[in-house]
Amino acid sequence: MARYVLNRLAQAVMLLVIVSAIGFALLHLAPGGPLSQFAASAQMTQEDLDRVSKQLGLDRPLPIQYLDWFGRMLKGDWGKSYRDGEAVLSVISSHLGATLELMTTATIIAVLLGCWIGILGALRRYSLFDSLATVGAMIALSIPTFWFGLVTIYVFSVTLGWLPAGNRETVGDGSFLDLLHHLIAPAMVLALVETAMWGRFMRSSMLEVINQDYIRTARAKGMPEWRILTVHALRNALLPMITVAGLQFPTLLGGALVAETVFTWPGMGRLFLDSIGYRDYPVVMGILMFSATMVLIGSLMADILYAVVDPRIRVS
Repeated sequence: MARYVLNRLAQAVMLLVIVSAIGFALLHLAPGGPLSQFAASAQMTQEDLDRVSKQLGLDRPLPIQYLDWFGRMLKGDWGKSYRDGEAVLSVISSHLGATLELMTTATIIAVLLGCWIGILGALRRYSLFDSLATVGAMIALSIPTFWFGLVTIYVFSVTLGWLPAGNRETVGDGSFLDLLHHLIAPAMVLALVETAMWGRFMRSSMLEVINQDYIRTARAKGMPEWRILTVHALRNALLPMITVAGLQFPTLLGGALVAETVFTWPGMGRLFLDSIGYRDYPVVMGILMFSATMVLIGSLMADILYAVVDPRIRVS
């Protein structure tokens, strides 16, 4: 088991290095470059730009810049924001709580609702409920998140006035009920696609399990149906969902970026887009590395947990 974990950890570290190198190169080779924000000021002369470039180390070859940045990142120095000079880690941490709040709520909704729909669809295969769930999942997977977010704002905020149109809290309030009121719309939008995916995966996994010989044997022995479903079928059907949970994290991050932008939610997704518009490359790279690390950790934990549950994985 230890060898399996070390191998997966080494692969994750190597992949993280590759992601950081590609992201660093793409950002610095993009039109405008890191100095574009400074060059936008009418007071900046070419001499001033050269001085700023030297102060930031941008006058050195790109590989040297990357190695210097990567070395400082390993020591905990992720650089400073071009916008206000604040440390990148401090900027990210100030927006991390809002993103975790949104993603956690959306995940809980998606897992509970998606698994229930998937299990019921498998037990009532080809029924009206199963057909409606299939059509609904296809529609949910086809609708862009930003479009569903705009429709939600128009219907529930503009037309009905039930929910706030954006932000995380009402200025001057900040109570739990106020935070919950603002959380409903973006969490619902973010959970839409996740619920559809969890439902389809759970239905397929449950269908595969309930058709196994040991399920038929349990029924032939007269075991109660509820015990067959909960003790034997559901426990085994949930095993593949461990891998699905790890793979869902990148999708959840991408959806959070769109949902936070539509609902002006002060999380990392909105910070990422604002930093790109400002050409705040240290913050962009910091968010990229943080997100990549979280995705790899999620995938690694899913693999390890699956190996713990199923010994055949670590043996192979």
